[in-house]
Amino acid sequence: MLVLGIETSCDETAAALVRDGCVVLSSVIASQHDLHAEYAGVVPEIASRAHVEQMLPVVREALAQAGVGLGMIDAVSVGNRPGLIGSLLVGVAAAKALSWSLGKPLIGVDHVHAHLYSGLLTRGSAPDQPPRLPGLGLVVSGGHTSLYRIDSWREIKRLGATIDDAAGEAFDKAATILGLPHPGGPNLDRLARTPGANDRAVDLPISRLSRESLDFSFSGLKTALLYAARGVPGSRSAPPPPLDEARRADLAAC
Repeated sequence: MLVLGIETSCDETAAALVRDGCVVLSSVIASQHDLHAEYAGVVPEIASRAHVEQMLPVVREALAQAGVGLGMIDAVSVGNRPGLIGSLLVGVAAAKALSWSLGKPLIGVDHVHAHLYSGLLTRGSAPDQPPRLPGLGLVVSGGHTSLYRIDSWREIKRLGATIDDAAGEAFDKAATILGLPHPGGPNLDRLARTPGANDRAVDLPISRLSRESLDFSFSGLKTALLYAARGVPGSRSAPPPPLDEARRADLAAC
């Protein structure tokens, strides 16, 4: 079976051709980083409009790279939840139009479950045997941080999740606190790798709630970083060291 997949849940327009559920024939992504850089985050309306502009070129390029025509596909799949509603609407509308015009099945996909499934994808031949289940899956992204038990690809149970910020969101907010440009996560990671950066300069809290819980919390970590960088409002204690390049590298490494 040959499936055309479409993904527009946030700020990247993507399309791929996948054979037999695991062999990736092509994967094309149009990034919007430059459009959102001046806002230090994704602006939903801008993201939606960019998806409209990029959808057809991305699908055409994915088909061209795979060397197939629309008439050769057996189904159309699309990420239909969760995500930015305007962005999702663009992808779902495009997928519905293709499905209807081609007379092919339309498959809606939870894009977080797709993150879990991505571990099965390959650029070469299909594996001789699929991974043995049940399995444990961890999704860590800009909008989601969740732990799952996978009994089958139709039976996925969430065991725990963040109760506030996702890990990627916390990364981006930490980057903003340290004055780093968008996209915050990669820039924060690069700063943390600065030679000589001291990852013990500040004692920051961990994100585990308790031994009995499989949930996560990143808001306390983010607040602790804010206080380490700028001081505690109203506190009579000594102010933190100046936020120079060395101090920023130390805080990023922590």
